[in-house]
Amino acid sequence: MWDRSENQITFVLIRHGTTKANIEHRYLGKTDESLSKAGVMQLVEYKKLQLFPNIDFLFTSPMKRCVQTAEILYPGLQPVQIKEWREMDFGTFEGKNYMELQEDKRYQAWIDSNGTLPFPEGESREEFITRCDKGFQRMVEKVKKIKQEGHKTIGMIVHGGTIMALLSRYGKGDYFDYQVANGKGYVCTVKNFDTKPEIIELEKI
Repeated sequence: MWDRSENQITFVLIRHGTTKANIEHRYLGKTDESLSKAGVMQLVEYKKLQLFPNIDFLFTSPMKRCVQTAEILYPGLQPVQIKEWREMDFGTFEGKNYMELQEDKRYQAWIDSNGTLPFPEGESREEFITRCDKGFQRMVEKVKKIKQEGHKTIGMIVHGGTIMALLSRYGKGDYFDYQVANGKGYVCTVKNFDTKPEIIELEKI
């Protein structure tokens, strides 16, 4: 299933396509919103351009916007859903944008903390990273059971926050260093992925 000599594996992390809330720059977390028409068209164009590498196995967040993205980009693969990869719970900020929150003192406090404070009635960044990492470990256990030799590539279609959480946990950058646009992502090579994962190569798509 992987390069046993180096215990390496390649992951393709893709953020889901655009939704209406994304276009309006709203906090979109636990709301199970579908892709917008523009988001679907953009993904179809990306697929025509062969923007994304071929993958051998596919994992996704269970939310509609990720499942729909998987169906468009990799229609021949049946994804395995990882429930822990749902987007962050933004609490009372859910569905709102900057203009609607700019007078909220709690929002200003969150901004001043560089995003480290918990969202009111929602998650903290550390809680979210821990949750995403738990999902990563569950995915690793599933991958280890697949009895195929050779270096394989695993696709992960998730949320922007999930990508930031996992890459900041296993890479060398900060959480916000790994922001990525809808329908884009990263290709990364990870060594010791089933013991102590470490990103050794990272390329933006």
